Amino acid sequence: MTTRILLADDHALVRRGLRLILDAEPDLTVVAEAADGAEAIDAAVAGEVDLAILDIAMPRMTGIQAAREISRRAPEIRILMLSMYDNERYFFEALKAGASGYVLKSVADQDLMEACRAAMRGEPFLYQGAVTALVRDYLRRDRQGDRLPDSILTPREEEIVKLIAEGHSAKEIAETLVISVKTVDRHRANILQKLGMRDRVALTRYAIRAGLVEL
Repeated sequence: MTTRILLADDHALVRRGLRLILDAEPDLTVVAEAADGAEAIDAAVAGEVDLAILDIAMPRMTGIQAAREISRRAPEIRILMLSMYDNERYFFEALKAGASGYVLKSVADQDLMEACRAAMRGEPFLYQGAVTALVRDYLRRDRQGDRLPDSILTPREEEIVKLIAEGHSAKEIAETLVISVKTVDRHRANILQKLGMRDRVALTRYAIRAGLVEL
């Protein structure tokens, strides 16, 4: 059986390079591409896809946000996350969003094929840094008696934080999400209250720490 792959990355050159790597394998084939998270969701739910490979940092909607939606609407599709950064927060958020594995772009030519096959076998793919992060997190939780908190923001609030951090105005956010400016303002006020923040700069810092945008 050939694994049909959706490849989502906002850089066409990256998609082209990854596609060359994947299509060279007899059991892997890229059948769809997307330049952002929203396009990835549309391509995934349209059918004919077994595995979605999603870049974490994409415009309109991050790979993590897209992974959550794909997991909800097409749970049979396996998901792998791609990232430039060995970032523990991104890694844990990817797992919570339903990803089977996390692949660093710097070693994608070595790890991506193995990660794809592991995902299709129903096995997780963890690079060495991720294993270290999991062990460290387990030991910390065991020592402190706590666990990683779930996000206190709703998916829609996360979308708005991402767009604010990317520099969009309330009017532009309203047009992108097909909601009113008044609704955007209400969401923004709720977000600031939940996070205990006061301005766009603080929200941007939060978005970077939460993996909604990358530097």
